[in-house]
Amino acid sequence: MHYSSNTETREKRFVALTSVFAAVLLTGMKLIVGLLTGSLGILSEALHSGLDLVAAGMTFFAVKIADKPADDEHQFGHGKVENLSALGETFLLLITCIWIIYEAYERLSSGLTQIEVTFWSFAVIIASIIIDISRSRALMKTAKKYNSQALEADALHFSTDILSSIVVLIGLISASFFDYHTADSIAALIVALIVIWISFRIGKRSVDALLDRSSVEMKLRIAEQVSQIPEVTHYHNIKLRTAGSVTFVELNIHVDSSLSIEQAHEISHTVESKIKSQFRKCEVHIHTEPESDPER
Repeated sequence: MHYSSNTETREKRFVALTSVFAAVLLTGMKLIVGLLTGSLGILSEALHSGLDLVAAGMTFFAVKIADKPADDEHQFGHGKVENLSALGETFLLLITCIWIIYEAYERLSSGLTQIEVTFWSFAVIIASIIIDISRSRALMKTAKKYNSQALEADALHFSTDILSSIVVLIGLISASFFDYHTADSIAALIVALIVIWISFRIGKRSVDALLDRSSVEMKLRIAEQVSQIPEVTHYHNIKLRTAGSVTFVELNIHVDSSLSIEQAHEISHTVESKIKSQFRKCEVHIHTEPESDPER
């Protein structure tokens, strides 16, 4: 089975690749300005963007591999690569947090919080916010369009950068206009807390998908669709699992035992169509059983 059209594949790869270029630009700018000014807030942002670069690269290769069709060794396709990529991005974000918290603690405990705030300090953060907003919107739009967890995780990375950049900007303003340099280290700690929160969200969804955790809400929606088909006398054992952007559904249905094989097959097709209408990409497996009649 091959779900992805050439248009979808090209669009997903293009938005992932442009995110790589954006991450390269942001990392370079923040690193240079951070080293020149000694701002922990900006340096923490540079490290964050550096890991975003690694994550964006992982996302690019993940969507490339995930779109491959199923083969003899991967009968359910390669969609889980997207979930693995999103989980990998979670660990990268947590590594960022450890470094930021350590540096901020060292500076606050030693009292060495003095930084040099220049025009470029503000320029790089403001430019970062503008670029991050653009990339986050583009990634999330494509992620929702094609139900891509890897692209969604990348979008959350850039969304995190927006929040953390705003916090760092506040720290720079405090140091520049109010001579409160400690605000820079405090801003870095707030960045770390934001990153931890986002990491938890990404990681939980990735683990749920890798462990085949099913959505109760989706099972109820499927049950509602099947119950609308009068030819189905009974249904049970509804099971769901996801692999990347594809949802796999299994269930048992019962039909009148007097029906022919062709008629029963037609009913199963109707059930399949109803279920597929609830998903963008879906593979449905139906086991049809005869309904026993106690009078026969």
